[in-house]
Amino acid sequence: MWRAWGEAASPITQRAAWANSSARATPQAGQRTVVLVDEYDKPILDNLGDPAIAAEMRDGLRSLYSVLKGSDAHLKFVFLTGVSKFSKVSLFSGLNNLQDLTLDPQFSALCGYTDADIDSVFAPELPGLDREQIRSWYNGYNWGGQGVYNPFDVLLLFRNRQFRPYWFETGTPTFLTRLLAERQFFTPDLQRLQSDAALLSSFDVDHIEPEALLFQTGYLTLHGAQASPHDEPMYTLGYPNREVEASLNEALLQEYGVPGDTLVQAQEQLSSILQGADLTELKPMLQALYAGIPHDWYRRSPLAGFEGHYASVFYSHFAALGLDLRVEDATSHGRIDLTLLHAGQVFLFEFKVVDQQATGEALRQLQARGYADKYRARGEPIHLIGIEFSRVQRNVVGFEVETIAAG
Repeated sequence: MWRAWGEAASPITQRAAWANSSARATPQAGQRTVVLVDEYDKPILDNLGDPAIAAEMRDGLRSLYSVLKGSDAHLKFVFLTGVSKFSKVSLFSGLNNLQDLTLDPQFSALCGYTDADIDSVFAPELPGLDREQIRSWYNGYNWGGQGVYNPFDVLLLFRNRQFRPYWFETGTPTFLTRLLAERQFFTPDLQRLQSDAALLSSFDVDHIEPEALLFQTGYLTLHGAQASPHDEPMYTLGYPNREVEASLNEALLQEYGVPGDTLVQAQEQLSSILQGADLTELKPMLQALYAGIPHDWYRRSPLAGFEGHYASVFYSHFAALGLDLRVEDATSHGRIDLTLLHAGQVFLFEFKVVDQQATGEALRQLQARGYADKYRARGEPIHLIGIEFSRVQRNVVGFEVETIAAG
């Protein structure tokens, strides 16, 4: 079973655990030993930025854990917890009788607080706090069964009486954000990744898939599962809650080239613009955001030339504010690139990348495909916003808006 909640010194929310089932067979009292190993993978994870050292740590731990196999006759129960699910071949080649409990529904709530726990055990702490806000900030972790809250966050909330990204603030996932940038990861996909069990389980020093790393370290969690033609479940991954969505995207923005000082100023402006729906101010704010990315960053960044970079920065900028976003929003006429529901209004965005001059195609697509129809029944103003980015200028060159009045 994977999923050990991280301590204050480590930005971890997932658990990982291997249980030795064969050692559980009717042991004789006093003759067998229980072995518990917490954070079995920490020496490797602490050195992922240096593959040579990480591999050395992995090999050393393999030798250590292989001792358990030879001692099986003397062991009653073996339980290993940690964060990342390193393959049995790479780390447990000598210990092949482990059972992985990661996605076992009967253990899904083992390492977190359930809704029932919050409402009963912590009932005295709830007055004065918005119950739904507690749920949106800290609930949502799921491994194929009952969803749970992050205990680290909940306990600090009850002590401090303030909503903050307590877990995320214990450390910045620099290795993760850098890996996503190196792989030219399209950040809007973080809302709706698809993965099979093999990919989620694929992790080693020499082979790290972003999906596996995001899932195993708690930045994404299960949102659903469905059968595939090969009878293996296909999983849908997404953010567990507001804390992770906002904090991870803020960290990603800096890896995607947005300086910290530019980001703070742009976030304040964006919040004000959306609240008042003054979309005439949105274009210069976005142009300042992209203009703030240093020219030298494009020269040395693996994202240079990645057209998805523009939409990724746009999306992460909005997601960092914890806004209600829908990526690739499906309609009967096609998919809207990005939908935002905020302050009693609907914002529909379409993005295009052009060489230099704007073409107006982004707004025309929103109009021609009738994307607004999906939201007319809400009786709220609907804003169609077509945005075009220039490869040459590396900025917004086209920005057109049509507003459909409420009715």
